[in-house]
Amino acid sequence: MKRRNLVVAPLLICGAWIATSSRAQTQFPSSPSPPPPGMLAVSGINYPPTVQVAGNTLQLNGAGTRYKFVIKVYTAGLYLTGKAGTPDVVSTTAGPKRLHVVMLREIDANELGKLFTRGMQDNAPRESFSKSIPGTLRMAEIFSSRRKLVAGDNFSVDWVPGVGTTVLVNGQPQGAPIKEPEFFGALMSIWLGPRPADDQLKAALLGEAARPAGGRNR
Repeated sequence: MKRRNLVVAPLLICGAWIATSSRAQTQFPSSPSPPPPGMLAVSGINYPPTVQVAGNTLQLNGAGTRYKFVIKVYTAGLYLTGKAGTPDVVSTTAGPKRLHVVMLREIDANELGKLFTRGMQDNAPRESFSKSIPGTLRMAEIFSSRRKLVAGDNFSVDWVPGVGTTVLVNGQPQGAPIKEPEFFGALMSIWLGPRPADDQLKAALLGEAARPAGGRNR
């Protein structure tokens, strides 16, 4: 029996690794080799130079990695209709916008939702946060309905003027758009506000070159 367990355990581990790798390849695939032409590789995740949102071509403004101390948690990429080097320009840029996040490790989805809510409270102006509370509750429900997010899972937050904010998990829209226009700005403040989750990720999303881990992050 012990010999059989020694054989089965490596097979189970291998199977789990294959399942995780397959999920990571679904969208924005990771690759240890050089990225395809035009792609930006961030911690093994390839971000294309453009994406389509609501019939508009958005270009990659910047992408980086969220660190918790020295541990890689996820990558994030910001797509806009035009280049923006400051949070104010991101806010005033016309047209649709997208933030795309790809997980690099397993995390409790409910806990992630709570961290996002705290980040919005820490960064968004009080009036804007108050108006975004209905959307914040919807976002919390979306993540709390999932037990966890694992490496390779991804979600996008799309803002479309006149429509609202749509949350997509692994490419699937999660209900109707969140109508409050303040919600998207409050959500973006998690990464681009005065007290961002990760200073270096903020810089990367604004188009600055990626730097090693070691800056302030929470």
